[in-house]
Amino acid sequence: MVQLLDPEGRRHDHPEYGTLVADLDAEALRAMYRDMVLTRAFDTQATALQRQGELGLWAPCLGQEGAQIGSGHALAERDFVFPSYREHGVALTRGLDVRELLPVFRGTRHGGWDPHAHNFQLYSIVIGSHALHAVGYAMGIQRDGNVGTGDPDRDRAVVTYFGDGATSQGDISEAFVFAASANAPVVFFVQNNHWAISVPTATQSRVPLAARGPGFGIPSVRVDGNDPLACFAVTKAALERARAGGGPSLIEAVTYRMGAHTTSDDPTRYRDRAEEDLWRAKDPIDRLRLHLTDSGEADDAYFADVDAEAETLTAGVREYCRSLEAGPTVEIFDNVYSAPHPLVASERDEYAAYEAGFEDSTSAEGGQR
Repeated sequence: MVQLLDPEGRRHDHPEYGTLVADLDAEALRAMYRDMVLTRAFDTQATALQRQGELGLWAPCLGQEGAQIGSGHALAERDFVFPSYREHGVALTRGLDVRELLPVFRGTRHGGWDPHAHNFQLYSIVIGSHALHAVGYAMGIQRDGNVGTGDPDRDRAVVTYFGDGATSQGDISEAFVFAASANAPVVFFVQNNHWAISVPTATQSRVPLAARGPGFGIPSVRVDGNDPLACFAVTKAALERARAGGGPSLIEAVTYRMGAHTTSDDPTRYRDRAEEDLWRAKDPIDRLRLHLTDSGEADDAYFADVDAEAETLTAGVREYCRSLEAGPTVEIFDNVYSAPHPLVASERDEYAAYEAGFEDSTSAEGGQR
């Protein structure tokens, strides 16, 4: 398993991936630390908002910040991301205002954000289905001639994120088949957080998840998912290979979901505190902070500034969330297709008339429907 930064904050070399982080200076490492702290602050606040009844559901990413921020920093602007539903840190690295993630979970928006504004697709609640969408998009990039040209302003790649539980879905295997057959420029990034709701990874697979890739003809690598530097390095290598026309790759980032699967889940029913304590000692934020402190690349003033920025972010998240209101129901008919469609227009008109019928039925006596 590739590791470049251990839990004690010590740097390690690697014969294949060590050189890929050689250009990460103190500023780049501080940026990773900042993004991890902001992601955790946002995620913690969103979880609290759900507990207060402000969100219908939330999928926490607590403990997985290293995998998300490390890999997210390896992406080029032209690359396209297909997330599942807990890639809040990746969204942050793509420049998306993370507050825009909230309306879907509050139920005030039927779609979400503009995927093309930051090359970050909408969240997929259906487990594993988006991997096929990612492969299809990657095949489209091929057909547009934006792979293997040698022009960094033209060559592109796709990365799709999913969890260990998704690897048990047929859609993932189908995505592997199509990606390998088409030599598509796509990186499959598996966040193995050890638990598919209440089912451990060991029950789902008798071999490491990365071992599945070679069976499909896909090069694979296993990486310490709580090491942002290693996640950056392996993702950078896979993306460079994809952009150059080398085809798909599979990355298994071994991490841990410190919180619940979603806020409707109770992890105390299926795992013990000792396991959580073991992984708490491998926290990705703590290890990078240790490294920055020991190397003299960040001081107390820097950490205080990041904490203050995190507090400002969470205050804005609370205010924004509570201000969200649902739009008209007929919005569900918008953006079904990229161009106007007569059937959708007819259904929209029919539903609008149906809603208007309730308004017309108000009684003259009490104003009740």
